[in-house]
Amino acid sequence: MNKKILIIGGTGFLGYHLAKKCLLKKWKVTSISTNKPKKIRFLPKVKYLLLDITKKKHILKKIKSDYDFVVNFGGYVNHSEKSKTYKSHYIGCKNLADIFKDRKIKLFIQIGSSVEYGDVKSPQKECSKTDIKKLKSTYGRAKLMATNYLLKLNKKLNFPCTILRLYLVYGPYQDTNRLIPHTLSECLNNNTFDCSAGKQYRDFLFVDDLIKAIFKCFNNKKSIGEIINIGTGKPQNIKKIILFIKNNIKLGNPIFGKISLRKDEILRLYPAILKAKKILNWRPYISLQKGIKTTIKYYKT
Repeated sequence: MNKKILIIGGTGFLGYHLAKKCLLKKWKVTSISTNKPKKIRFLPKVKYLLLDITKKKHILKKIKSDYDFVVNFGGYVNHSEKSKTYKSHYIGCKNLADIFKDRKIKLFIQIGSSVEYGDVKSPQKECSKTDIKKLKSTYGRAKLMATNYLLKLNKKLNFPCTILRLYLVYGPYQDTNRLIPHTLSECLNNNTFDCSAGKQYRDFLFVDDLIKAIFKCFNNKKSIGEIINIGTGKPQNIKKIILFIKNNIKLGNPIFGKISLRKDEILRLYPAILKAKKILNWRPYISLQKGIKTTIKYYKT
């Protein structure tokens, strides 16, 4: 039988890639979002539902079907709007969990964030405990609150949930408000653009590797009730990435040192991924160089 999946945030960059892969497998795909998909991310066979997950009554009215899997990419993107960030990333997740705990789903995957670790030293491990009061961002607190709520449901009611803590995912169809697509856009337009000194090290994962990790969770009972880091485990220098993009495109003029780092900015941020290897039998396959070149081809077209 064809599987049925509900993707919260199915019109976004990550949701689009998951939906596309599910359609290739002949699954029935439903997307929930507050906005219609952009033309470049529209998939004809997806059922698109417009609703606000922070309003439980709205979800109950529109979500009548049963699903095998629910994947929650949902949440407000502009984290400077604290109220919307808190409601969408925590209340929204809580509402979904409260509804699906009474339905026979096989797995609820919560897309978490490395921000939930706060200032825990890298490589960050899932066993690290974070004091929610010490997290400086509303986004980080909301994500950690969602994680804690789901794990409580798992312990009390055996709610089948897995939390995947993502690091920096990139690839085709991403909006240009992130480092790699922003740099690509500036270089392709042969712009002069300001950057930090580029001393930071971050973990970048190609989107196809993330989708493989999500599929490794489906029908994997070992992943239930677990927090699992998803990244490469190999930090990359920001300045080298920007220069790699510039040199490949042969255009653009990055001006390093024009943007100041935050006083509390962590210079090295990357995960330990042993748990993903053990539980999911997963590891990333796409190198940063190959992933960036693939992404450049997309942006050129």
